Amino acid sequence: MDAAAESGGHHAKLGTFAGVFTPSILTILGIILFLRLGFVVGGTGLSSALLIILLANAISVLTSFSVAAVATNLKVKGGGDYYLISRTLGVGFGGAIGIVLFLAQSVSVGFYAVGFGEAVSGLAGAGPGHLSQWIAAAAVLGLFALAWAGADWASRFQYVVMALIFAALVSFGVGAAGLFDVQTAAANWGPPDGALAFWAAFAIFFPAVTGFTQGISMSGDLEDPGRGIPRGTFLAVGLSVAVYLGVAVLLAGSMPLSFLSVDNAAMNRIAAFAPLIDAGVVAATLSSALASFLGAPRILQALASDDVFPPLAPFAQGAGPANNPRRGVLLSGAIALGVVAVGNLNLIASVVSMFFLVSYGLLNYATYYEASTNSPSFRPTFRFYHRRLSLAGGLACLGAVLAIDVAAGLVALAVVYGIYRYIMVKSPAVGWSDSRRSHHLRRARSHLLAAAREASHPRDWRPQFLLFSADSRRRARLLRFAEWVAGDTGLTTAVQIVEGSGPGMLERREETLSALGEELAAAGSRAFPLVVTAPELDAAVATVIQSAGIGPVQVNTVLANWIKGSPAVFGHAAVGRYGGNLRTAFRLGRNLLVLDADAAEWAELSRNPSRRRRIDVWWRENRTGEFMLLLAHLMTRHEEWGAATVRILAPREEGEDVEARLDTIRTFLEEVRIRAEPVVVENADADAMVAESEDASFVFMPIGIHAGHFYDLFGGDLGALLPRLQIVAMALAAQDVDLGADPDTAAEGEDAAPAGREADGTAAAEEQA
Repeated sequence: MDAAAESGGHHAKLGTFAGVFTPSILTILGIILFLRLGFVVGGTGLSSALLIILLANAISVLTSFSVAAVATNLKVKGGGDYYLISRTLGVGFGGAIGIVLFLAQSVSVGFYAVGFGEAVSGLAGAGPGHLSQWIAAAAVLGLFALAWAGADWASRFQYVVMALIFAALVSFGVGAAGLFDVQTAAANWGPPDGALAFWAAFAIFFPAVTGFTQGISMSGDLEDPGRGIPRGTFLAVGLSVAVYLGVAVLLAGSMPLSFLSVDNAAMNRIAAFAPLIDAGVVAATLSSALASFLGAPRILQALASDDVFPPLAPFAQGAGPANNPRRGVLLSGAIALGVVAVGNLNLIASVVSMFFLVSYGLLNYATYYEASTNSPSFRPTFRFYHRRLSLAGGLACLGAVLAIDVAAGLVALAVVYGIYRYIMVKSPAVGWSDSRRSHHLRRARSHLLAAAREASHPRDWRPQFLLFSADSRRRARLLRFAEWVAGDTGLTTAVQIVEGSGPGMLERREETLSALGEELAAAGSRAFPLVVTAPELDAAVATVIQSAGIGPVQVNTVLANWIKGSPAVFGHAAVGRYGGNLRTAFRLGRNLLVLDADAAEWAELSRNPSRRRRIDVWWRENRTGEFMLLLAHLMTRHEEWGAATVRILAPREEGEDVEARLDTIRTFLEEVRIRAEPVVVENADADAMVAESEDASFVFMPIGIHAGHFYDLFGGDLGALLPRLQIVAMALAAQDVDLGADPDTAAEGEDAAPAGREADGTAAAEEQA
């Protein structure tokens, strides 16, 4: 479901001026301008005050570039910052920021209302107290009525507020023009004695610039968000920078620093008509509160519509053709009244400011992240953008967090991260795409190119499985075995070949691929699905084996189930075809792994805990022996086999000294850093193998293939041996797996060793058997 529900009828949409510029400029030109800017100038001097204004507004300007880029690259719907971040960094960060912004803006309603109450009670000569709280509560209820009526009605009230603020600034400008003195301004240029610390003054001033994204929160009510958001935001930020710089200069040229630093009503004393400044203060606090009252419920509605937090689902419903989020307005109003009841916001104001900064920082990072993916879909129509601007904005936000209040910043970051982890653990299914996949694909491309430039080395070897199976029940066991071995080390591709020809094959392929993907997902497998259509199976097997993989990541091992039954059941032709396909894979330089496990054996294994499991590796000093030993070791790195023991069983050669053979194997195991127990088996044959390994949980055994037929370690018939053992993985290595590879040894081309000397399969059978 989209972040903003589509309305069922036509309603008036807001343009750039009413929907973006007005709420943004009215929030920026707030109470800090009228009651705290003079204190900042007086406490630090004009030069430092101008630097503070420029640094604080640098964050808003840089973030405006990010906003413009994302807003002109996406069709921005309801939810503002939440929508932009969730569709870029994903539901985790988006949901975390959405919750934080909703709470921060709802608390801001109460914060500004308290400021309004204190200003009005001050005009009445009452000062702070219960009267100011009652006035603040009345203000919240009045603003609630406007927000309940909808954005269109609220925007009309904002025009009245804008007119009052404009009149107040004109009154101040006229009065300052008559008092301005260049010598006073020059004397006020430097810091006074006992000057206020720079970053303390910065912290006092910074809340003034936190309103420039109010217009983004109205995105769902805008006629053309892609055009209105960048234009309205830049216009509001640019004008506010000019106003703050101009007012700071006029203050410094009209009164000494000593007066400015102690008199919060300096603008009243300078203005040509002081009541207009009082009206401006009242209008500024109300406008800031109203902008937050309009933005917070729309963020909550977007969160609820996306079903990020199921308990919030009732807040997705809107009212009327404009889909006005009245349920969210109720909740925001309740939070604001709670804040008014508390009265003292000093303990939470800093943390709320941190939440805004964190959201702006994430908005910048999200845009940088999107641009850095080099995705063809990132095509913002805003031409004056570079990703380094977003990176600079994100770093500036982080610097401001640390400079203003490290403790409050850490609290804000911890809250955001906690919500993020909660969402990711719950893993809600979302119906949108974000930039994370593009980012991963870009990194994959970069890493593949980097790996291809490096010569391969035996130390780089990892299991890259190509898994063949047409039986979903038996494929599940193969997938589990592949997960035990490959784990976090290698990759597995599950391939299914669909035989046939004709125009209907494309549809069959898509259906089979969809079914295979669902099967892998249901099994919790991390294997990739691959479906290939071909007129004939044998040719397709050879083609898939040669072509699977990309760049330096090539398949090195073919994994298949053992063909059940005897030639009397399947026919010699079927067995010969099966063996022929495996021999083809071997000739093409791929290792072979054939799993023999039935449902009963698998169920028995699942009942045994890891500490009671044992892996037997039947050993010969050749490439297949090292291959099997490495696979057994990789299995013990998986949590299901972490406490299992590994044995190496080496048949005793005629006239061989048992202790010497054991010492040789122990030395080898120490050199290759693999923990296993060596055992030398006397009079080794099929019966001895059964006697030693019939109680093993898992057995690795070398095999040989000749003319499509299979032979065990001793040259006997596999079909007679396998029913006498539990789960068996039969192996035949076509590549050298050098367990003792020296990093100082120069790499020699590809990992895969040519299998030329085993081209017809006869030598392989002789080597293994």
